[in-house]
This record gives sequence, C-alpha cells and structure tokens, in this order.
Amino acid sequence: MICTNIIESIGNTPLVQLNPIQGKGNVFAKMELMNPFGMKDRVAKQIILEAKRTGELKEGAPIIESSSGTMACGVAMVGACLGHQVHIVTDPRIDSITLAKLTSLGCNIEIVERMGTNGWQSARLQRLHEMMDRLPGAYWPRQYENPNNPVAYSALAEEVMSGLGHVDFLIAAVGSGGSMTGTARALKRYNPNLKVIAVDCTGSVIFGQPDRSGRLQGGLGNSIIAPNVDHSLVDEVHWLNDEEAFAATLALAREQQIFAGNSSGSVYVVARWLQSCVPQHTNILAIFPDRGDRYVDTIYSHQYRVVKQIDGLVLPEEPQLVPYRTVVHSWSYARLEGVAQRV
Repeated sequence: MICTNIIESIGNTPLVQLNPIQGKGNVFAKMELMNPFGMKDRVAKQIILEAKRTGELKEGAPIIESSSGTMACGVAMVGACLGHQVHIVTDPRIDSITLAKLTSLGCNIEIVERMGTNGWQSARLQRLHEMMDRLPGAYWPRQYENPNNPVAYSALAEEVMSGLGHVDFLIAAVGSGGSMTGTARALKRYNPNLKVIAVDCTGSVIFGQPDRSGRLQGGLGNSIIAPNVDHSLVDEVHWLNDEEAFAATLALAREQQIFAGNSSGSVYVVARWLQSCVPQHTNILAIFPDRGDRYVDTIYSHQYRVVKQIDGLVLPEEPQLVPYRTVVHSWSYARLEGVAQRV
C-alpha cells in the first residue's frame, strides 16, 4: 500500500498469536507498537484531523499537549505533517530517545522542574495553561478528556474483528483511558459478553489505590483519574509493581521475541495467566501499545535495575485476588462487578 504521507500509515497493525498452551485459550497481541511512533498515533490523528474539520484548530495555529511519551510523538508527527508548530510540556522522567524524536520533529519542548500538588501531571498541566495564555489561538488536544481519544480506537476494534471474528476477553493497560475505553465500547457492539480486564501499576490512583509518585513504570498508571477512563466497562483490574512489570517485559522479549515497553509487558503477563485459566477456543485480545526503544536505559539496563534494587526480577506465578480498594504492593487483582463506587 502506498501512503501519500506518514499519517496515512497509522493503523492496520498486525495481530499476532502468542505461543499456544495446549488445551487452553488463545492470546492474540494487537501490535500497536508497530505504528510509526506507537499506539497513540491513532489518537493524535483522530483528534487533530477532527479539530481541523470542525475549525477548532485553525490553519497554522500552534498545538500544545502534555505528555512524556508516545502521545507527544504522535502529536508532534501529525501536527508537523499538517503544518503546525507543536509544543510539548513534559517532565524530567522523559527518556533520551523520546526527547531525541521530539527534537528531530521540530518540537518546542517545555520541561517542568518540580512536581505539583498531584504529582508531575498537575505540574505539567499548570505549565500548559500558562503557555495557552501566552499563545492565543493555540489548540490543546486534551487527550485525557477529549472524546475523540476513545473514538480513535473504533478502527482498532474493526481491524480485530475482521481478523478474529469474536473476542471473549480484552486486556488493556490504562493511563489516559482512551485505548481501553474506546476498544471495549467498539468490541462490545460485536461481542456483548466481552469481559474487560484493565492493567494498572501499584501506586496509580486510577482504580482506587493511593498515589505513589516515585513509581518507575511509564505509559500506564496516573496520578489523576482521566475523564476518558470508563470504569463501568471494567470487569477486573490487575496491578503490578515496578519489579514485576520489568520482569514481565523482559519475559515478553525472551519468550515471544517482542521488544516492548512495560505497558506491553504488564499486559502480556496478565494475558498469559488468563490464557492458562480459560478453556480452548477462548479468544483473548491483548493490546501491546509501546516499543522498547525508550526503555533501553531502564527496563533493559542491568545497571539501572541494580541501582533501583529490582534486579531480582521477582514475578509471582499468579496474582492475588483482593477486595476492590485494598492497598496492594505486588501483582494483585480485584473484580469490579458489583462495586457501587468505581472511582
């Protein structure tokens, strides 16, 4: 297929069946990490094109977004391709590879120096508002609350359905909430009995845990609850700590030859556990959003893991079932069915 520009290459990522377990369920990985920069290329494309269609984004107007990872790259790519100056507000956790990508795309990068009252996220949003005041007419994609974030994943669901025919379980990492919410909503139109399993990290507030700003994982988890997280769709949530997520990510590379980030690794280990629990012919969809290149100095660095005292790479064989809102410190899961207060 010939694309007239890089934006047209977004989507239609491969669906890869992971190593089977005889007599057990089937796991299919949606390789969103194979978009030009990662899964959130879909979001950037949907949000920016729709904003241009409606006139909310004026021709040549600057675009400002808060991100420390793949959303930043997606916005930078789509915005630059369409002739907009892109400003990214980020924090010191940004990795050198992502920084190099953004710089190469001509971004203006603003790095906040200290946390706000709700961690790095609130500090970034404060800086973003200051920049909006300085740049009249600037457009803010608002990935955490823009309904076009989840809408972007309708196409992903269509791609999956054309390949699989039916899906019994969806396993998705949650940060801004867009991929899990959008994919689940779209898949449920075809699979009304779909079970949705959210994957989060310990120290993230999205599913009732106390915030821990020092967590090492990137790409999933949050210190705020984004409006795009639809808790009513979620049947079960899993939390992994940093050491477990790193171990799972290294296992994904070793066992499946997929070089990915910790969001994909965490989804992987939950999918493999579920695979062993369900009968044959059960189809499990696991979304792998992030490549491993931005984690070469962290997850894939022995020295880094030693310094952070997580090089034991302890990963339990199975998670512990706990009541929802129980504070957890290692791989645990809770069922949300029947939980009246979800957030």
